[in-house]
Amino acid sequence: MDRDDPLGPTPHADVNSVLHGFLSTAQSILGQNFRGMYLHGSLSLGDFAPDRSDIDFVVVTDSDVTKNQLVNLQRMHARFDLSDSPWATEVEAAYFPQDALRRYDPANAMHPHIVRGEGTLVVERFDSDWIVNRYVLREHGVTVAGPDPRRLIDPIDPHCLRLAVADIGVSWLEPEFLETDEPRALQLRGYQAYIILTLCRMLYTLEFGTVVSKPHAAHWAQKTLAGHWDDLIEHALTWRKDHQDTPRSDEVARTVALISHTVERCREMSLSPVKPPVG
Repeated sequence: MDRDDPLGPTPHADVNSVLHGFLSTAQSILGQNFRGMYLHGSLSLGDFAPDRSDIDFVVVTDSDVTKNQLVNLQRMHARFDLSDSPWATEVEAAYFPQDALRRYDPANAMHPHIVRGEGTLVVERFDSDWIVNRYVLREHGVTVAGPDPRRLIDPIDPHCLRLAVADIGVSWLEPEFLETDEPRALQLRGYQAYIILTLCRMLYTLEFGTVVSKPHAAHWAQKTLAGHWDDLIEHALTWRKDHQDTPRSDEVARTVALISHTVERCREMSLSPVKPPVG
């Protein structure tokens, strides 16, 4: 893609402006180390909504960023986070060297990452949940600059995708929400909506061995889960950034019940001795 093209890479002019700014600055900082820049998340899966979504991108480098490059990338993100852009604090970005992006390797998993709302680019460990993001990048990623992402990431087997999701349930959901009396994060409406839709997509991936948009997975879950969480899922689908009310205690309790159901399915998949058929 020509980075000066005002029509791309998304249908949203303000998002394109943000992406072109990051692309230009990142290329200047990284020089010959720059390999490509790609969108994943809602911008690649087709469910992006300006009033609820963030901007997710990955920058690929030929080798690990140097200390000087890291400092300059941190300054770039800090400036943007403090800017008057409506997308300030709404960006999640990761920087991977080519060899680390190609396949998940726990021995090569420390890379720069900035999380939505946190404002600081830090080097941190990427766990096996990034197998899911790699799948989205390979199969649905939008190229901002660089070669086709299929050339950069090895194919991911559906069973490996299922196991990665199962690991998320056991290593994150269970200790974070089921081993505490008061999961305070669920008392934030936006985070509760995020968790509910994430659970729907996890259940979909466990069933079919692929990744779809959160709304697609949510509508499937409403039809599949015997109506137990229909209204909860519907409220999550209609959440917007300006919805700041606090979930009721019964809504939090039912969200925990959906988490428990998902963790149970994850445990079943983790213990599965054979490769399940692809739905």
